[in-house]
Amino acid sequence: MKILQTGDWHIGKIINEYSMLEDQKYVLNKFFNMLEKEKPDVIIITGDVYDRSIPPKEAVELLDQTLTRLIEEYNIPTLIISGNHDGQERLSFGNKLLQHKKLYIEGVISREVKKVTLEDAYGKVHFYLLPYAHPALVRNVYKVDVFNHHDAFKVLVDKIKEDMNEDDRNVLITHNYIISNSEDVLLSDSERSLSVGGTEYVDVSLVQDFDYVALGHLHKPQKVKHDYIRYSGSLLKYSFSEVNRLKGVLLVELKDKGTFKHQFLPLKPEKEMMVIEGNLNTLITPEYYQKVNRDNYVLAKLSDTTDLYDPLSRLRAIYPNLMQIQRNNLITNIVSKTKASKDFKKKSKLILFEEFYYHIMGQNLMENSKTILKSVIDEVNREEE
Repeated sequence: MKILQTGDWHIGKIINEYSMLEDQKYVLNKFFNMLEKEKPDVIIITGDVYDRSIPPKEAVELLDQTLTRLIEEYNIPTLIISGNHDGQERLSFGNKLLQHKKLYIEGVISREVKKVTLEDAYGKVHFYLLPYAHPALVRNVYKVDVFNHHDAFKVLVDKIKEDMNEDDRNVLITHNYIISNSEDVLLSDSERSLSVGGTEYVDVSLVQDFDYVALGHLHKPQKVKHDYIRYSGSLLKYSFSEVNRLKGVLLVELKDKGTFKHQFLPLKPEKEMMVIEGNLNTLITPEYYQKVNRDNYVLAKLSDTTDLYDPLSRLRAIYPNLMQIQRNNLITNIVSKTKASKDFKKKSKLILFEEFYYHIMGQNLMENSKTILKSVIDEVNREEE
């Protein structure tokens, strides 16, 4: 059975005031081209379909168009769960009506975990749809005392295992932060924490009895301990921490029980995320910008140590999709170095400011700046007298 796994679409996402909707339309068209080429038997979407629990109407329209096309043109069984970003009840609206069209959407956990059974030449494959569930929700539905994600998830998996036939192939579809240790998965700046206080992690040991585990939540394609436990990653790059990461979908093939292989299929976006770095005058020269794609989404890291006149407008005239500017020298060594030394009461305001300036800027205050600063300090002192 050929399974095409994707997730973390985050339809309707806005980054630095830029809507990603057109980029999502573009890459979803690429996704359909891939369907025509690979002809999967089933599609899995592992949550965070929307970026917000109450998505804008444009995001709802795009998902509606996408799912309608999947159902009407391709007739491929499609299994969807909700993630921590989704409005779970909204996402699952009408799910019972859509099942006869082979569209299975499970947004909210219930006492009985949703199971969809498909068949191929090797027999049955059972897909268990386990949407994201906060421990408080698990407590309420199952009437158990669980207070962290691991214990809550164990309740749900134990419920599945009551029904599971180990002679068949069993696939778990879920959205959570599953690890084998705290350092074995790679995160991105665009992932929302699942927990405020308490642990948000689920140990991989809870899912090792399945034949394949399709995971959503982490935005980098990666395995967790075993090849058959995998995140497909997000559809697009949603932060500059992902600049060097490929995005795409996973093609998974299950044959007889215990036989599994996978392939990562990259999807190229219309605009990449790009980091440019240097002083302002260098970044706006033709010698520099003609070597890069100026239409990309840009983070500019400026190394200038002097005041700059309207760097945003000057850069955006060259890079129309400039998203963010960082002044490298202003964010270096700030932590723990803005605190005055123990003998600060013995030092003049001018000396204190010079030390502060050096720690922040990494260089000494220039003499003309000292003169200006001294006149300001003298004026303040006169007004205080």
